Amino acid sequence: MNADIAGAPATVETARNKAIVERFCAAMNTNDEQVIARTIDELVEPDATIRTPVPLNVTGAEALKQVFTTLHRAYPDLRITVEDLIAEGDKVVSRNTVKGTHRGEYLGIAPTGKAVTYNEIFIFRFVNGRIAETWGVVDVLSQLRQLGAAPMLPGVS
Repeated sequence: MNADIAGAPATVETARNKAIVERFCAAMNTNDEQVIARTIDELVEPDATIRTPVPLNVTGAEALKQVFTTLHRAYPDLRITVEDLIAEGDKVVSRNTVKGTHRGEYLGIAPTGKAVTYNEIFIFRFVNGRIAETWGVVDVLSQLRQLGAAPMLPGVS
């Protein structure tokens, strides 16, 4: 049985919303800019509120497109693995592991060829079966440390 919070049976809405998040991540794993753009256009409201701090001059679905364009230029083999997917009401929480090889400029860092693995957690809010709002916490410090752009501290990974 598919379950939501605390083992409660999944509703049609929460099951649909979880499937949309899985589809979103699967599209990002194609590393195909056209597939990604089409999927974002289909699944995300154009004026979606993106609450992850990103240094972009665009908002909504266009911000997500730019974020993934930037990530795929830096990590052409980027892979998102959904570790946990939890739904309640109109929200889905996705805890992910992200892996990639640094082959393009990222945050001003020239390509290093290093493999990077980091974690992220996103909350997606849905309206009428489309992503209307997101919150994200991405372990950028871990990325920077693995790329040699931030110091490794003893006992901290």
